[in-house]
Amino acid sequence: MLDMALSSLAEVFTFKSLLFIFLGALLGLIFGILPGLGGPQVLALLMPLTFTMDSGQAIMLLISAAAATTFGGSITSILINTPGTPTNAATTFDGYQLTKQGRPGYAIGAAAMASTLGGIFGAIILTMLLPFGKNLVMLFSYPEYFMMAIMGLAMIAIIDKEHMGKAIIAGLFGLMLAFVGLDPVTGIERYTFGSYYLWDGIQLVPMIIGLFAVSEAVALFSQKGTIDDSGGNVKNSYKDVFDGFKSIFQNFKLFLKSSLIGTVIGIIPGVGGSVANYVAYGQAVSTEKNPENFGKGDIRGVIAPESSNNAKDGGALLPTLTFGIPGSLEMAVLLGALTLHGIQPGPRMLLENGNIALLLIYALVIGTVASTLIGVIAASQLTKVTLVKTTYIAPLILVLAMIGAYASNLMLADVVVAVIFGIIGFFMVRHNYSRIALVIALVLGDLMQRSFHQTIDSVGVIGFFTRPISMGLFVITILVLILPFIRRKRGVNNVSS
Repeated sequence: MLDMALSSLAEVFTFKSLLFIFLGALLGLIFGILPGLGGPQVLALLMPLTFTMDSGQAIMLLISAAAATTFGGSITSILINTPGTPTNAATTFDGYQLTKQGRPGYAIGAAAMASTLGGIFGAIILTMLLPFGKNLVMLFSYPEYFMMAIMGLAMIAIIDKEHMGKAIIAGLFGLMLAFVGLDPVTGIERYTFGSYYLWDGIQLVPMIIGLFAVSEAVALFSQKGTIDDSGGNVKNSYKDVFDGFKSIFQNFKLFLKSSLIGTVIGIIPGVGGSVANYVAYGQAVSTEKNPENFGKGDIRGVIAPESSNNAKDGGALLPTLTFGIPGSLEMAVLLGALTLHGIQPGPRMLLENGNIALLLIYALVIGTVASTLIGVIAASQLTKVTLVKTTYIAPLILVLAMIGAYASNLMLADVVVAVIFGIIGFFMVRHNYSRIALVIALVLGDLMQRSFHQTIDSVGVIGFFTRPISMGLFVITILVLILPFIRRKRGVNNVSS
């Protein structure tokens, strides 16, 4: 095993391999910054270019590109309140507020370090778990998926404490939207109104683009001045970026918790990063001190989702390599690339092509570091966008949003969905309804209903409470819901005494 690890390291640290990794990281960063594009799109674009390449170098190019998109998406989330990928949606809440306060460099620095260390954390855990991958993945089944979805939905009640009622209403609206399309179990049409487009339900990417990018463009059209509200006192120096680096170590316990959440959720096939960043953000709100600061420019609101985002890549590789079951959409495309190069993921791969698994892990780490370096070098210049007049920024956001919505599936209907949800998002912000609650409910609604039916059909209702992990997730959900009330009551008692 040691010989294999050393030979894989030697292959990674050649000039040609590092060149491909940095090229992949650069392309991934660009695709992550563009709204609506992300890991699946950059992998699909690059895959045909790898046909004539050496299999090892092709894999390094692809995995580094996939790893870089997450950090790229955080940049637009922070600067213009537009998540570059769905996994960056939770970063907008505090990242964009820091930008408006004149500290975009601080937020980008925190996102960069969280992404880097999160990616390294996920890779380390993946390396440790690969020998036990089969047994670990088998621990999760339908009851665990359902309880994971319920735990995520519970976050809705605590994310926006000031407008809890409106957050719950937004969540219920999201659940209603999750029921649009074909029933995942019976195949019956639901609320499609005769439209074939709605058979697959409300598409997540154009919906998120509409809720965040289009609505932000509409808001900026009516806003005078610049995005920055600090009177032009924008801190875009590298010192502010390095302060963001340091914030990770000042909140290292939160980083570890969030990275662990990302890794565990990444391991579960089909759940993905869209769930991980919401759950990580929610646990931060429910367990950290001074939760009332979240949503107002708290750096912890950047650290939590961005740590989980990159850590989930290491987790998602586990079922991909162990069973050939993709842990996320990016891994599904990567799985196709591996097959094209004559590599069949599964238990035999770990025995016959163990060096490929190690190459993936090493390239994942180096690609994450490379994207961070590129992003940080450019951060000082990127933050200047916040000083541009909003009347110039808004049309650019709108154009990028429309291109991103169309590029996600090459369908005009997706553009229509983005526009509709842009209008909905604008009024939600104006009347203090939580957009994140809507997205969480839509993302988790399909998983919840599908796993509920599958559990009932396979083991019955009792199955939710007889499996240890399922029961553990249920207990955690209850604790997540009651902990804020216990803290509030304790705080009141301390004040009165």
